[in-house]
Amino acid sequence: MHRKTWPAIAGFLLSALALTGCAADPDPTTVTVVTHGSFAIPDDLVTSFERDTGLTIEFVVAGESSSLVNELILTQDHPLGDVVYGIDLASAAQAVEAGLFTDYSSDQPAADDAAEYAISGSDGLTAVDYSDVCINVDHHWFDERGIPEPVTLSDLASPTYRGLLSVTNPATSATGLSFLLATVAAFGEGWGDYWAGLRANDVRVVASWSDAYYTDFSGPSSGGSYPLVLSYASSPPFEVGEDGVAPTGALLDTCFRQVEYAGVLEDGANPEAAGKVIDWMLSDGFQAALPDSMYVYPVSSRVEVPEAWARYAPLSDRPWTLDPATIARDRDDLLRQWTEIVLG
Repeated sequence: MHRKTWPAIAGFLLSALALTGCAADPDPTTVTVVTHGSFAIPDDLVTSFERDTGLTIEFVVAGESSSLVNELILTQDHPLGDVVYGIDLASAAQAVEAGLFTDYSSDQPAADDAAEYAISGSDGLTAVDYSDVCINVDHHWFDERGIPEPVTLSDLASPTYRGLLSVTNPATSATGLSFLLATVAAFGEGWGDYWAGLRANDVRVVASWSDAYYTDFSGPSSGGSYPLVLSYASSPPFEVGEDGVAPTGALLDTCFRQVEYAGVLEDGANPEAAGKVIDWMLSDGFQAALPDSMYVYPVSSRVEVPEAWARYAPLSDRPWTLDPATIARDRDDLLRQWTEIVLG
């Protein structure tokens, strides 16, 4: 995936200056966007924003989404930038409770769509995109062996699928955390027993999404040996072959609805410019670029997703979800229990 970021040394120097409070006086024509390492958007959209606003965007990568909030909290007294993109649903309440953001309400038409995913009691975060984290299946692998594909979360613990599933560690992976939360939503207090069943069924646990999808998965992008892998409902369109058919699919009964937010950082040097960045992220051009650039659905109902998405990346009708405040309250305990159950 192509990523527009500062060179590593520039990002390091900015972080060091922010932490020590020795940064140079802010430039009112520069807006600094703090984001995770998976951020990617076409260069022409950045150029257009800079031309239309007279601002220059500088991007700072502050860790993956699973650690982004922790880094922002550590640098809260000397913010790393003006605006942040990539706060996910699993971390949103924690970020709000830490007082990281100042309130901002965009006047873009898509703001009405974004409001559907607003964090209760706060105007500090604006939803930009969403996706369903789901188990992906290699249709060809199952067809070749005459084995029925699993459908539900419960099916994955069946002996029929022993040793066939690769997932990511929720302590190191945002997708892994989303899947853990899906099982908590689905099984309630019985979620630990469910994971004990997956462990007994030889579930494989790896550190990152790329490890699971590009190394373990038996789909055409990888060539691994696991026909069931944790990924996204939006992954299959990128596996479409020359025949126009996607050889993989998402198990829509296993999905957790993930949302990504942007927010104006409290005490950032250029809050007015930060608001313009959020407006830009809700604009039709930015929203339309999200599927092909970052494999996520735009929150805006004004833009259409690519044709292949409409066919091969349907969203779940009933995704699993949890209240952000509940996630913030229980997250550390869930991770501790999960580690004891699955990794011993």
